[in-house]
Amino acid sequence: MTNPTRASVFDADNELDVSGFLPRTVERPGAKPEQVRAVSETAQFQSREPRREPPTASTGRREPRRYRTGRNIQLNIKARADTIETFYALADQRGWVLGETFERAIGALKKELASGHEGNS
Repeated sequence: MTNPTRASVFDADNELDVSGFLPRTVERPGAKPEQVRAVSETAQFQSREPRREPPTASTGRREPRRYRTGRNIQLNIKARADTIETFYALADQRGWVLGETFERAIGALKKELASGHEGNS
């Protein structure tokens, strides 16, 4: 049994009159940001905004390093935190990019092995 008051989607004879629908012209007054902040702090709402902290060694984040050096192959290795910190410190002290620091380290290791001074660490 069909409902006689309901319009059929297949009925092309009756066009839907939407002339009564108009966009709102009056904006609703909104709450001021200070009011929202006060209410959210009172309710102990946890903000989703990222915290703006400068990168430090304790947070583990560093400034991105972007250089155009022609080095385009990536090497990912796992190392101890102190070794990585030493690697970055050496690069920063000398003003070398990380690829250059790595190349110099490989060169120094090759010299050490060629001279027969193999260190065990």
